[in-house]
Amino acid sequence: MTPVPETRPSLLMRLRDARDQQAWSDFLEIYQPLISRLIRQRRLQDADVREVTQEVLLAVAASIRDWEMDPARGSFRGWLATITRNLVVNFLIKQSRHPRGSGDSDIHHGLDQLSAPAGDESQQFDLEARRQIFRWAAEQVRREFRESHWQAFWRTSVECQSINDVARDLGISVGLVYVSRNRVMKRLREKVQEFSQS
Repeated sequence: MTPVPETRPSLLMRLRDARDQQAWSDFLEIYQPLISRLIRQRRLQDADVREVTQEVLLAVAASIRDWEMDPARGSFRGWLATITRNLVVNFLIKQSRHPRGSGDSDIHHGLDQLSAPAGDESQQFDLEARRQIFRWAAEQVRREFRESHWQAFWRTSVECQSINDVARDLGISVGLVYVSRNRVMKRLREKVQEFSQS
């Protein structure tokens, strides 16, 4: 399994300055959708997902000054996963004590799901982080390519369509499909590498 690129240490240090809008913008671009997807997997309603996501982000903002880069204490993503999990548990407990008329009686099921071993949770968070970093990189580099080249990459590499079918549909040669795939993949790797560097 490919390791998930680590969050840039420089970004984490810059987050300690609440006025650094660019650092927070960069952080939110990657982590807000990731946090929301992980919360949504707990079967919360959209409004509740947004509420808990905001609670997680506020907790990060309040605690980032105290977080230390120490491999013995775990990674930043592990710390973020713990905050997310704890706030989801708190939300579900609060909901079970004061249920709203949501039509969803699965709150206890959501709490049961959260009792998975930490290793499984960490792997799930890393998988979601890897997916989010790919989405971010794809959004960043897509505009660098002609649409037909991007579609050649996307349809064959992501959607697993036949190279011959995609070449025919796009009106390009099979060779150009291969070239397009390779160029886009190279650029995506570079963008992911930029993410993990200071």
